[in-house]
Amino acid sequence: MTKKTRREFTDEFTREAAVPLRDGGRPLSQIAAELGLEPSVLRR
Repeated sequence: MTKKTRREFTDEFTREAAVPLRDGGRPLSQIAAELGLEPSVLRR
């Protein structure tokens, strides 16, 4: 089994990814899919 490397995101990406979550109206899973992320990444 190969070890996955942890992805690192820029501060700008993190801020921009959080905007739809704060605005609400869409499920976290949908936002994560649009960004190509696992939902657990956005929960953190």
